[in-house]
Amino acid sequence: MVKIIASSLRKGNVVDKDGKLYVILFAENIHPGKGTPVTQLDMRRIGDGVKVSERYRTTEQVERAYVEEREHTFLYADGEGFHFMNPETYDQVAVSEAVVGDAAPYLQEGMPVQVSQFNGIAISLVLPQRATFEVVETEPTTKGQTASSSYKPAMLSNGVRTAVPPHIAPGTRVVVMTADGSYVERAKD
Repeated sequence: MVKIIASSLRKGNVVDKDGKLYVILFAENIHPGKGTPVTQLDMRRIGDGVKVSERYRTTEQVERAYVEEREHTFLYADGEGFHFMNPETYDQVAVSEAVVGDAAPYLQEGMPVQVSQFNGIAISLVLPQRATFEVVETEPTTKGQTASSSYKPAMLSNGVRTAVPPHIAPGTRVVVMTADGSYVERAKD
């Protein structure tokens, strides 16, 4: 265990609080106009999956657990969970749906993913920042519509809804952020 300041904690880190391990789902540093800056953490207890929310002063010391982080390749999903393979050793690991969480729709076969393991059990994963998907459904383009800041709703091939510029039509491949599904750019492939 290593003590670090709360403001340096990020999503996917594992902390030890009162002898129990928690994986961080969301971390935000809040700097109010008056008062002490704080770090807001949303965490999931590894033992039983209970979610908790904690607030620390940004300079407060927190115990960070040593977690083995390795790049794995996503293979497939089935009734047992999501299956990943270590490209160096070819060892496979099954990750539960609770650990994958909101990242599930963005997983693509062959995608490199950082899998964090504690005592051989997968506890969190970090996807690449961006992924490419095809637009399967969107409103037709209206003639004379400017490309300023007017976005239209679209459905991606992974089932996620997002907003795209007016010139994007069904069948177009687009790059989106895996954190929130927001549109980045038209795919260059």
